[in-house]
Amino acid sequence: MARSPTSFTDEIGIALANLTHSATSAITPTMRLGVTGLSRAGKTIFITALVNALIEGRALPGFAPIAEGRFLGAELTEHPDRAVPRFAYEQHLAALTGPDPHWPESTRRISQLRLTMRYQSANWLTGMAGPSTLHVDIVDYPGEWLLDLPLLSMSYAEWSSGALERANRPGAADEAGGFLAAVEELEADPPASEPLAELLAERFTAYLRAAKTDKKALSTLPPGRFLMPGDLEGSPALTFAPLPSRFDTGRAETLYALMARRFEAYKAHVVRPFFRDHFARLDRQVVLVDALRALNAGPEAISDLEHALGSVLHCFRQGRNSPLDWLLARKIDRILFAATKADHVHHTSHDRLQSILDRLVSRASRHARFSGAETRSLAIASVRATREGTISEKGEDLPCIIGTPLQGEMLGETTYDGNSEIALFPGDLPANPESVFEPDFKRGRLNFLRFRPPGKAEHGAPRLPHIRLDQAANILFRDWMQ
Repeated sequence: MARSPTSFTDEIGIALANLTHSATSAITPTMRLGVTGLSRAGKTIFITALVNALIEGRALPGFAPIAEGRFLGAELTEHPDRAVPRFAYEQHLAALTGPDPHWPESTRRISQLRLTMRYQSANWLTGMAGPSTLHVDIVDYPGEWLLDLPLLSMSYAEWSSGALERANRPGAADEAGGFLAAVEELEADPPASEPLAELLAERFTAYLRAAKTDKKALSTLPPGRFLMPGDLEGSPALTFAPLPSRFDTGRAETLYALMARRFEAYKAHVVRPFFRDHFARLDRQVVLVDALRALNAGPEAISDLEHALGSVLHCFRQGRNSPLDWLLARKIDRILFAATKADHVHHTSHDRLQSILDRLVSRASRHARFSGAETRSLAIASVRATREGTISEKGEDLPCIIGTPLQGEMLGETTYDGNSEIALFPGDLPANPESVFEPDFKRGRLNFLRFRPPGKAEHGAPRLPHIRLDQAANILFRDWMQ
């Protein structure tokens, strides 16, 4: 049976935090929205675009409170948790809409933002009391940290076994070779050694970094803080690596025992507080998925992404909330799975992209529904960077996308300069989502590039054009704003 990710003390702390949250929400309803996704799924862009659209109030025609004329406006207000950095909304918006539009930097630390919305209730009795208010507290954090959540239910031996198995796969030789060679060079019963621990941790981190490149696009490779250590860089809690079980002699002064102690310290001082203070208190969850990047890399990356999503979502507290749950142990009652970068394919392929997403998250979605939570899937583009057109090739008209690839993007022999606009036929997504897991689904049949932001909007158009962001807002907020 899986071990609980929290201790009894953690549960007391979570219950107290929920009581405080429930007391303040009794005055003004407050939803805690978690925005989740593995690295480069577009969390920062999603939050910035969604907040901007709600503040401007005219870019979400399909959002029910706006469509029904009940939406009175939204603005940013002071977040009550002053110990957590504020999400840099203004800076990210300036990056996307300034004179030289560019994508904002990826999330490197946890941050929060409070958006306050005012609306007229659709319920005539509630509406007689005047406009209603909803606080939405948005929690953003690095995607790499997500991968650590499954570690809470693992021992060092279990984690080492899985990590070494992945490193020894035939396709991982180039990335993991240096680390595996260092392990093989160890003597039969190596004693605890700080220089040796540092060497192995350095080699292991280099392997993790290489496996994250676009060529491999692998996801299930914790610990996440190894790639984004922040102020923990160089600390003993981040100086460990997996070792084979043959080195486990049961003695405390060995290298294996040292690594095991540091693995437990990593869970206790890094992972568990993150889960307890942030994950365990969410009401709604958005899970952003960069399926196109995995499709570009091939079946191994696709299978790895599916496993990562299932493992991470299994750690969430999800289900239907009873009155007691609402007070003491609130659960995530609705999860939105969103395939990002839908603007990188023609709209005729959006339904296929959503079908692939449904297949990728099927295990996680079944677990959520069994727990009582509702799940929905969408293909979206938080900020649309392309427009659509048609190109002719060998007498055949092909649907294409038109945009400016980022500097350094490559397609065949061509490397783009970041200034030249192109028309691209990205290829057809398969009609059968199961086919993307098959070995003969080879890299190169699809051409997905990264594009520059759209730049200055046309007169009367939203500053940040999008695809189905209004549908996402409906799924997340509509029932709270009735």
